[in-house]
Amino acid sequence: MTGLLLERVLADETQTARLGEDLALALRAGDVLALKGDLGAGKSTLARALIRTLAEDAGLDVPSPTFTLVQSYETRIPVHHFDLYRLSSARELDELGFEEALAQGAALVEWPERAEGELPKTSVLIELVQHGEGRLARLSGQGASFDRMARSLAMRDFLESAGWGEASRRHFIGDASARSYEIVSLPGHAARVLMNSPRLVLGPAVRDGKPYAVIAHTAQSVSAFVAIDRALKAGGVSVPEIDAEDQDQGFLLLEHLGSEGFLGKDGEPLAERYAAAAELLAMMHGKTWPQRLQAGPGSHEVPPFDRDAMMIEADLLVDWYVPAISGQPPSDALRTGYAREWNALFDRLKGSEYTLMLRDFHSPNIIWRGDRAGHDRLGIVDFQDALIGPSAYDVASLAMDARVTMAPEIEKQTLDAYIAARQKAGAFDEASFREAYAIMAAQRNSKILGIFVRLEKRDGKPYYLKHLPRIRDYLRRALSHPALASLRDFYNTHGLLEERTL
Repeated sequence: MTGLLLERVLADETQTARLGEDLALALRAGDVLALKGDLGAGKSTLARALIRTLAEDAGLDVPSPTFTLVQSYETRIPVHHFDLYRLSSARELDELGFEEALAQGAALVEWPERAEGELPKTSVLIELVQHGEGRLARLSGQGASFDRMARSLAMRDFLESAGWGEASRRHFIGDASARSYEIVSLPGHAARVLMNSPRLVLGPAVRDGKPYAVIAHTAQSVSAFVAIDRALKAGGVSVPEIDAEDQDQGFLLLEHLGSEGFLGKDGEPLAERYAAAAELLAMMHGKTWPQRLQAGPGSHEVPPFDRDAMMIEADLLVDWYVPAISGQPPSDALRTGYAREWNALFDRLKGSEYTLMLRDFHSPNIIWRGDRAGHDRLGIVDFQDALIGPSAYDVASLAMDARVTMAPEIEKQTLDAYIAARQKAGAFDEASFREAYAIMAAQRNSKILGIFVRLEKRDGKPYYLKHLPRIRDYLRRALSHPALASLRDFYNTHGLLEERTL
């Protein structure tokens, strides 16, 4: 197999199992790991550790598939363990359902040489050979699968440099971006969160010679997280302590703030927690935040939520949602009218209060810590895309939580809690705020309609479509404000608020 090569010395069975764990954290559906080595080389040990990591069950029975030829496991990513030792011909691979297995999950293949070149060219070869008293693992391959495996091994090296080299790693959460998070555990220590935040791939130019991420001011490196984390902590906001960092590679070892969220047992929003989060926002919005923040040796300039950023986000509805509901590209007339309506509303924001805007201030990014007091009950964990923008935006993000059905009365309670806290702290223009709130809520929910369709159409993540009815309802609420009457008429004329099944 040609391509890149990585080597790892495995002194004992524990290190072999740890390699399996590291590979499991990088595995995706469609990946093929070809395990090559003599009898007793450690292939089964590695495969067993990988499968148990995916299953999050250290005691899972993982028998050798020597006689069954294939064993399948319904883990976080379905994995199919093939043993080709008894294969008499490479043609029998089809009879084992190899292609079907890859369509629904990943494959581990022992004795891959029996496949005689029938494995995908993107397969990652892992060869285990004798090395002193232990083993040497040679990983070779090319493409996205190999790159992910290599990055996972680099994360292990980062943990080693931070004194956590022997920690166990478990998948925690991923999001709509390329970022992912793991829980790392080491006896005698509180668990930590390992953040994997690769440098943003900017993509092609989409407007004025600039990529979308540049226009929307999406954070391009983990340095933004580091800088904003430090600023928020200094401002009295509970954010994760950063125990170790490698900003060049995009790795952070973070304090684990907890896992309790804002929902009850039946998934209903807990109004008092949303109100507490609104009061935290009110405190933050009463402060003056510097635009240039320290990020270690360098600094981070917090970008503005300017007109171009607002517009390109709102345009996601036209670019993705409109074609999905109409079955055809948007007309020039629709695009022109849409831009005209939004630009008129953006003009109305000129007198609004601007502050540090965290951008995704909603329940998935807020931890509830009921044993604490005051604002410390709220741990904030996702803020690297923060901008300087209208204070109303984060309130709209919270009160119209994209992942949770917020009944109108809970939205009102959340909004009222924020306004009351601002009024208690001093002079506050409630009418101006409510207008900005409606504009930002309409902009954000228009953007989300486009993003959720894009995640399905472009990224193969259909589960976001289930949120569309909720987002349309939020959009209708926002458009009920008198200042948005013209935009509401435009949306109604073009059927943008009608219930659709995609």
